[in-house]
Amino acid sequence: MKLSSEREQLLSEGFCTIPGVLNSEILTELREASASVVEAMTEEERERNQSTGSMIITWRHERFTELVASPEIEGVLKGLGFSDCKFSSGFVISKPPQSPPLFWHFDWAAWHHPFSYGRFPAQIFLMFYLVDTNRDNGCLRVIPRSHIEENPLHEILRNAHSEELTRATDLKSEEFQERSDDLDVPVHAGDVVIGDSRLLHSAHANSGDSRRTVITLWFHPNYDTFPDPIQGYVAGMYAPPHTDWQEPVKSRMAELTPEYNGIDEALGFSRERLSRDEFFARPENAPEA
Repeated sequence: MKLSSEREQLLSEGFCTIPGVLNSEILTELREASASVVEAMTEEERERNQSTGSMIITWRHERFTELVASPEIEGVLKGLGFSDCKFSSGFVISKPPQSPPLFWHFDWAAWHHPFSYGRFPAQIFLMFYLVDTNRDNGCLRVIPRSHIEENPLHEILRNAHSEELTRATDLKSEEFQERSDDLDVPVHAGDVVIGDSRLLHSAHANSGDSRRTVITLWFHPNYDTFPDPIQGYVAGMYAPPHTDWQEPVKSRMAELTPEYNGIDEALGFSRERLSRDEFFARPENAPEA
């Protein structure tokens, strides 16, 4: 599977869609696994995640780890021309019926390095939707090219991912509004949407009568080419609760585990994003003459 056009779209537009990656058998297993972890949510977790619906770490069920280590994902990453891919985390994000929209945000959180303003992504999401999606049940929406271009929304998102936003306490705030430059990304169950973690994205409200569930997995392509501080940041984000997986998952997860052996200090977690002009105007970030 060669995905040259999809790779170019990912790098230039910030996202791409690959149809039919997961078959019906895998989808059935993932639906059963996701239902079990969603049903186990506490009332406090439900209240705290009104906007997302849930943010359940994928380590809670071994079937999700099997997906991470699957030949389907390995084939997609290789098809996109990526090598030395590492995995850091994943979440089951399940919007219940009649739930509010997801707020606009980006997910990258290591902005204090010039590499974060380049064309190549240090982190990509793989979103596997378990049902068909559309505007009515909460499909993804994105702002193309916002991963590498300035957007007015960046100035508003100084405090994205705040508790006020996740609880959806003020749906009139700018973070929840439709934009003139946004684009809906509806998909069929089994498709995968791949996006740059810097891409501005959100999701419509789920006004339907059933859940809209997506499994979001975070990968880091061409990890061995990252600057040391970025590698250190990625490795610091990986924290599995156990490593007693059975083969062949155990061997594959060992290949996907990010490790850091550099000498430079790792970048800390920070979603503070300066504009490119602001960032490169600082003497310590100015390109060498």
